[in-house]
Amino acid sequence: MSGTGAALNAERRRIEIERSAEETVDMLVIGGGITGAGVALDAAARGLRVTLVESEDLAFGTSRFSSKLVHGGLRYLATGDVATARESAIERHQLMTTIAPHLIRPLAQVLPFSPGVSIRQRAAGAVGMAMGDLLRLHARTRRSVLPGPRPASSRTILRLAPAVSPHGLRGGMLSYDGQLIDDARLVVTVARTAAALGARVLTRVRALSLRSDGAVVEDAITGERWDIRARSVVNATGVWAGSLDGSISVRPSRGTHIVLDAADLGDPHAALTIPLEGSISRYIFALPQQLGRVIVGITDEDAPGPIPRVAAPTEREVVFLLANLNRVLAAPIGREQVRGAFAGLRPLVDSGAASTADVSRRHLVATSDAGFVTVLGGKLTTYRRMAEDAVDHIVTERGLSAPASTTTTLPLVRDGDVVGRSLRDDGSTFVADGIPVARAAVEFAVREELALTAEDVLDRRTRIGLVPDDRERAAPIVEEIVAETLDSLR
Repeated sequence: MSGTGAALNAERRRIEIERSAEETVDMLVIGGGITGAGVALDAAARGLRVTLVESEDLAFGTSRFSSKLVHGGLRYLATGDVATARESAIERHQLMTTIAPHLIRPLAQVLPFSPGVSIRQRAAGAVGMAMGDLLRLHARTRRSVLPGPRPASSRTILRLAPAVSPHGLRGGMLSYDGQLIDDARLVVTVARTAAALGARVLTRVRALSLRSDGAVVEDAITGERWDIRARSVVNATGVWAGSLDGSISVRPSRGTHIVLDAADLGDPHAALTIPLEGSISRYIFALPQQLGRVIVGITDEDAPGPIPRVAAPTEREVVFLLANLNRVLAAPIGREQVRGAFAGLRPLVDSGAASTADVSRRHLVATSDAGFVTVLGGKLTTYRRMAEDAVDHIVTERGLSAPASTTTTLPLVRDGDVVGRSLRDDGSTFVADGIPVARAAVEFAVREELALTAEDVLDRRTRIGLVPDDRERAAPIVEEIVAETLDSLR
């Protein structure tokens, strides 16, 4: 799908807000993360009239804090959750071959057979990768899309992950999975695709109360309140779902990553996979990223209590990640080399398990006592299936006239050369020395991707903000471009 009709910006938002008070839509979606955006797209693709409201910005919550992997469910095989593993592999296939191949690339992953990796862990890793390849075959994903796993020599391990210690290294395993260029960009692209199909996407609009036929909402910018009428309502607010639906028990799990300079790890060409000490089913990963970074994660910690606006990593988690990473490195990474850290809260359905690591990643679609539908759980890779199930449930329950879902064959919007479309004379210039983000990309974020503030650009349309020092250096020019572009839209 081309970008025609997908442009989201402040002016379109203003017009859509006015219209949202005047008509009854088929579906009102609350929440602008990957789940809400996915539901809006699935419904719009079926010809339903949809309004999505988000109290902050697209991808403001958990969706931007993932490991950015579109994975085939290998972890779920280790816990015996075959259904989730199969679903993950199938959804990965659709994303990488039809829906979003322009947003995902195959990522090599190496498991080094280092002295700190036990024989049992080596065997479990090899068997697990072979089972993961069976999932790939089941999903009919060709090896040209995702190569199969194979043993790797020490030389290959060190070529792909130069920071690994060569002392005692006995080769390893090499496998492949899908990696998003950026998780927040996936959310924005799904939302823009929904908009191209007629969905109304409104950020900075807060739902104050929900009912079965609509909601009272408030513009967080102007303070204006109005009523949105709808034939169905979806609560897709993730870890905040329980605040709107008291019958749902959410068990947040905090997942933390640290951010390193890729140069400190020898500029790796593969993700480094490290089993946690004593475990054959839990790993941490050092994952190469855009902008010359590597993120290392992920933790899985219970996060009880009030839900914060933005989750914060703990020092204990940072130390834990460094300690496990350093087990296989030639030169340990020091605390002072950590350039940044971030944490997200997984919106898990509370099953009473002893640990959040044991809580199923299956999603839940349920009708609340008030008559609106809550969709909860799951994970980024399976967002499309979650959305399909939610819309199917609503169509049946509310008696809406709509065909079956078409999102397995619906490509997400693609954009051409952003710099070439810029109205700026300095569009190809970077926002700051050493930060390879063009000024045209900032302009595009405001004109096409509904960025309303510099924070939207720094933290979600680009990932400059993951490194506080980079954020500080880039902020002045980003603020200037955002202001200029917003003025041009009025």
